[in-house]
Amino acid sequence: VINPLISYRAKSSSLRKVKTDVIDAYHLCELYYKEELEPHKKRGAQLLNLRNLTRQHDHLTGISSQAKLHFLAILDQVFPEYRGVFGDLYSNVSLLTLLEFPSSEAVLQAGEDQLAKRIASLCTSRSKQWANERAKLLMTAAEKNPFQVNLYRSLIISLEMHIKMVLQYKEHLSNLKAEIDVL
Repeated sequence: VINPLISYRAKSSSLRKVKTDVIDAYHLCELYYKEELEPHKKRGAQLLNLRNLTRQHDHLTGISSQAKLHFLAILDQVFPEYRGVFGDLYSNVSLLTLLEFPSSEAVLQAGEDQLAKRIASLCTSRSKQWANERAKLLMTAAEKNPFQVNLYRSLIISLEMHIKMVLQYKEHLSNLKAEIDVL
């Protein structure tokens, strides 16, 4: 079995464009003797599954990167001071906190105690002290935020949509990685 692209390139390299089965067969024979072709190896189902999963993972990683870039662009327009609150901006606790309190208005209305309780409930692996520190940092960020009042509701809607997309992509990438590890 010869890759159709290779045979097409070999056929189109001749000066005359003649279309007959005899000439096509002759070109394939020439190709067989001139090129160092390898025998066709039938791929196993496991290898084909692995190839498809890695391609999906690569594609999803690209889409996820784009979603993160759009998310950052919107965050810079709504709540730029939020970036320093959590060590990992894309951690689940960070994204879920931002989903619930997407603007400095929402953070200031909630207050430090409510924020600390919510952060502690979202991240049970950390101490209450850690949650209190994050709540304090979040309150400070809300107070320093240059956009105290958000004029455009559309930005909040877009921010929430991108947060949900980033969370979904994270979950899908995690599932794909688990499937790849199994294979």
